[in-house]
Amino acid sequence: MNQPQEAKQILWADDEIDLLRPHQMFLKDRGYDITPVTNGDDAIALVQKRGFDAVLLDEMMAGRDGLSTLAAIKDINPHIPVIMITKNEEERLMEQAIGQRIDDYLTKPVNPSQILLACKKLLDARQIQKDRMGLDYAAASNRLREALTRATSGRDWIDLHIRLSEWDLELDRFYDPGLRAMHEDLRRTCNLAFGKFIEGNYEHWVHDEENSPILSVDIVSEFVAPCVQAGQQVFFVVVDCLRLDHWLAILPLLSDIFDIEQHHYYSILPTATPYSRNAIFSGLFPIDLAALYLDEWRATQDDLSLNRHEHQLLDQQFAEIDPTLKLDTRYVKVLDIAEGNRLAKKVHSYRSFPLMAVVVNFLDMLTHGRSESELLQEMAPNEPAYRSLTRSWFSHSSLFEMLRKLAETDSTVVLTTDHGCVLSNRASLAYGNRETSTGIRFKYGKNLRCDKRHAMHIRNPEAFGLPSFGQGTNYILCREDYFFVYPTNFNEYQAKYANSFQHGGISLEECILPVAVMRGK
Repeated sequence: MNQPQEAKQILWADDEIDLLRPHQMFLKDRGYDITPVTNGDDAIALVQKRGFDAVLLDEMMAGRDGLSTLAAIKDINPHIPVIMITKNEEERLMEQAIGQRIDDYLTKPVNPSQILLACKKLLDARQIQKDRMGLDYAAASNRLREALTRATSGRDWIDLHIRLSEWDLELDRFYDPGLRAMHEDLRRTCNLAFGKFIEGNYEHWVHDEENSPILSVDIVSEFVAPCVQAGQQVFFVVVDCLRLDHWLAILPLLSDIFDIEQHHYYSILPTATPYSRNAIFSGLFPIDLAALYLDEWRATQDDLSLNRHEHQLLDQQFAEIDPTLKLDTRYVKVLDIAEGNRLAKKVHSYRSFPLMAVVVNFLDMLTHGRSESELLQEMAPNEPAYRSLTRSWFSHSSLFEMLRKLAETDSTVVLTTDHGCVLSNRASLAYGNRETSTGIRFKYGKNLRCDKRHAMHIRNPEAFGLPSFGQGTNYILCREDYFFVYPTNFNEYQAKYANSFQHGGISLEECILPVAVMRGK
């Protein structure tokens, strides 16, 4: 049984308050408890003594006027909502009142319904919106589950993931554990089906370019090259590990300064930096890239080592796309704050080059660092907090400073990412020899074994565009939110990696990613 809500406490200051008794009764009948006073001094005294949910304040009172009363009330309690009521419609007065932080403004004569609407907007809007969101989500989740049953193409899954991600942000606005649990359950259901979809289609995408969705290998040819060929000066920005929901979280900041064309693509597999980001810069699947740098790929899977040829690969890809282009390109990898600040300060000097490529590694480092840092785990304990942290970082970052400067020019910015990440919660046993790679969400080696319910097992790497390092090489990639743990020290590693953000596997969060083509307003 729902508990009756306590009446909202409203202080109403007006030197003609006795004439407003019908208004007071109207509000009281609708759940508002009105405390009337006839002057500003009494209003200030009561605010000092009692807590009110809102103040209705007449601008033209005898003695202390409304504006000076407003200033005194805000000095006592800066957060109390104030609705100013006045006969004066001068723009100067309105600006002065707004500058002193009024929350709403009504012009006399006011009727009771106007005041009720203003109070509801300030005091009840959040609860009304939350209740409405619950109804909207119930209907939306049914539509999403119907869309899930019909998702048979790459475009279908992109549309589904966009809608799921939009609801991620919508649900972040209000704390409702029930709705959040429903949404997480829906995401798990979608990811279970998505893993099967990828397992059934990815091999065909590798070999049938015309009928595949846009993949990592297509980013430069689809989005960057056409802008360069059209004579535009292009900044190509790759933010490592920027998920679609994170992009939507920072999109409002960028929409204020850019006209933005939004697109989406699929990361190649595995969704890990040595594979996916190299595929972007080279336009090649890992099997072809490894053939160029076979010794390096045999020796290590370290991101910094395997991704050190990105500038060279980008130039080679452009030479193949359009041999007539003689581009003088520049490339910067931002690995720390100092490098980011230098880039932001020097950004205009790079506009003399037709193509400037920038890789920003902060989010990927945050993802990996969270597993090792109790502080970061406390700051980002769950998905909503991780989105909030990403938006906070971006709003104060050197990357945003650089983009603000570019928005004032005629440069075109193509912004994307190489892969996403997923909050990994369930451990799955993996078996392999000592030469098996060390990834948490994917592994390659010989004679690998895993639970087929939890992972995709690739026994013929070449068919999936992946390099083979001798006879018997195979890959295993986690689906959903699983992560690999060896039988040895199972409990130790399960505890270490549970509730950590990882990438390299198959999930909507890792695979379906944003591409934005942005031009300053």
